Amino acid sequence: MNSAILLVGATIMFLLGYRFYARYLTQLFGIDPKKPTPAHLMQDGVDYVPTKMPVVFGHHFASIAGAGPIIGPVLGAYFGWVPVILWIVIGSVFVGAVHDFSALFTSVRNKGRSIGHIIERYIGYAGRQLFLLFCFAALVLVVAVFAILVAKTFVSVPAVATSSIFFVILALIFGFLTYRMKMPLLLGSLIFVTLLFGGIYLGVRMPMDLTALFGMSAAAARHTWIMVLMAYVFAASVAPVWRLLQPRDYLNAYLLYGMVLLGFVSIVVAAPAVKIPAFNGFVVEGPDGAGIKWGLFPILFVTVACGACSGFHALVASGTTAKQISSEKDIKPIGYGAMLVEGVVAVMALISVAVLTKNEFVSLISAKGPVDAFASGIAGFSTAIGLPFKIGETFVALTISAFMLTTLDTATRLGRFTVQELCLAPRNARRKKNTVTILLKNRWNATGLVTVLAGYLAFSGDAGKIWPVFGASNQLLAALTFLLVSVVLARRNKKIAAVFIPFIFMTAVSSWALWQLFTKNLQRRNMPLLAATFFLLAMAILVIIQIGAVFHKKRPRTIK
Repeated sequence: MNSAILLVGATIMFLLGYRFYARYLTQLFGIDPKKPTPAHLMQDGVDYVPTKMPVVFGHHFASIAGAGPIIGPVLGAYFGWVPVILWIVIGSVFVGAVHDFSALFTSVRNKGRSIGHIIERYIGYAGRQLFLLFCFAALVLVVAVFAILVAKTFVSVPAVATSSIFFVILALIFGFLTYRMKMPLLLGSLIFVTLLFGGIYLGVRMPMDLTALFGMSAAAARHTWIMVLMAYVFAASVAPVWRLLQPRDYLNAYLLYGMVLLGFVSIVVAAPAVKIPAFNGFVVEGPDGAGIKWGLFPILFVTVACGACSGFHALVASGTTAKQISSEKDIKPIGYGAMLVEGVVAVMALISVAVLTKNEFVSLISAKGPVDAFASGIAGFSTAIGLPFKIGETFVALTISAFMLTTLDTATRLGRFTVQELCLAPRNARRKKNTVTILLKNRWNATGLVTVLAGYLAFSGDAGKIWPVFGASNQLLAALTFLLVSVVLARRNKKIAAVFIPFIFMTAVSSWALWQLFTKNLQRRNMPLLAATFFLLAMAILVIIQIGAVFHKKRPRTIK
C-alpha cells in the first residue's frame, strides 16, 4: 500500500463527510444564523467574548488537537494499520465530528453552559453532580498525562522549551494589542505569526537544557518542568481568555496548519510504502512493555481516542468555545470541521510509523515514545521536499509541544469551571453557604485543587500507564454527551439515530475497556490509577442510570 494513496483517500472521505453529513446535521439541529449567541447576550470581557470565526477555530482546534490524534493512532498501530485507518475515518465522520458539533450546538443554545449544567436542565441535580464528578476526574487525568508528555519533550528537545516560553510571551503581547489597542487582526497576524516561526530559530540557538545548565539528571529535569507547567497552567486558567488563551491558541494554530501542510505535502511527494502489517490479530502485546495482552475490542477504540472521537472535545466546546461563538453558522466549521482536520493529523500520525517494519516500529516506540516517533517520521518524509531532517524534526516536535500546552491550560480552566459548578445550588433553589463551597467557588482555589491533584498524579505515574485510563474515560465521556443530546433531540421530536447509535457503541467499548483496566491495575497494585478507574466507572454507570430513568419523561423548558 502506498501511503500517499492512504492519506489522499482518507482526506477525500473527510471532505465528503463535511459536504453531506455535516449539512444533514445542520438541518437536523436547526442552525439559525439570525439567533443571538451567548457571546453577545452575556458578554463580560472574561469568558463570554464574541470572536471572529478564524480566531475561535484556532482556539478550538488547538485545544482539542493536543497530542491525542498523534499518540493514539501511533500506539494503535500495534494492531496493524487497517483497523486504525478504518476507525479514524469512520469514527471521525460519523462519531467524533457529530459529537463535537452536537455538544457545541447544545451549549450555544443553553447560554454557553457546560454539558454538566445542561444535564441538570434535562436530567436533574443528582445527574448533574455525578456527571461533573466524572468530568473532574477525567480532566485531572488530562492535565496529568499532558504535563508528563510536555515535560519529557522539554528534556529531550530543549529547543522546544525555549520556543514555548517565547510563544507565551508573544501571545500576551498579541492579545493586549489586538483586544485592548484594537490592532487589526490581519496586521497583527502578519507580524506575530512571523515572530512565531522566528521563535523556532531562537529555540535552536538557545536551548533551555536544564541537565546542562544546572547539572540535573533527566528525571530531576522532568520533575522541575512538571512543577513549572503546573504554575503556568494555574496562571493561564485564572486569566481572562483574551489575555492569553485566545491569542496563544490563535497563533499556535498557524504552527499546526504549517505542520499539517508540511506533513501532507511531504507524504504525497515521498509516497513511502506501508511496511507494517495490515492486521496483527485480535490480541496483541501492549506498548507498556509489561507483556500484557490487549484485545482489539475494546482497547483499539480507546487507544486511538482523540484520533476518531474524544469526550474532552465536548468540555472544550461547552466550556470555552461556545462562549466565543459570534454566529450559529460558525458551529459547522468549528464543531464538525475541526474534528475532520484532526482526523487528517491522525492519519499522518499512523503513516509516520506505518512505513516501518514491525520490529523497527516496536524498537522506535520503546526508545523514543509516540511523540518523538511521529516527529522523526514526518521529518524523514520532509527530506523529499528539500527540508533538512533536523529542522523538520525540531519544527514538528515544537508544534506538538505547543498543542500539548494548549490542551494543558484549557483542561485546567475547564477543571476550574467544573469545580465551581459542583458548588452551585440546584436550579431555582438556594444552597446554604458553607466554608467548602465558598472556598471552591473562588477561581483561584478551584484552579489550585485541579493543579495539585494533577501534579500528584503526574509525579506518581508515567504517560504510558495513564494514557489507556485517560482514553477509556475520554470515550465514556463522549458516550454520556451523546446520551444527553439524544434526550435533547427527543424532547424536540427530532430523529435521534445520528447520536443514539454512537452512544450505544461508545458506551460498550469504553465501559468494557475501563473494566479491563481496573482489573489490570488491580494486578499491578497501582493504587492512584486503580482508584481513578474505579471512580470513573462508578460515576459513569450512575449517570447512565440517571439519564435512562428520565429518557421518556417530559422535561420543561426544552431547547427551541
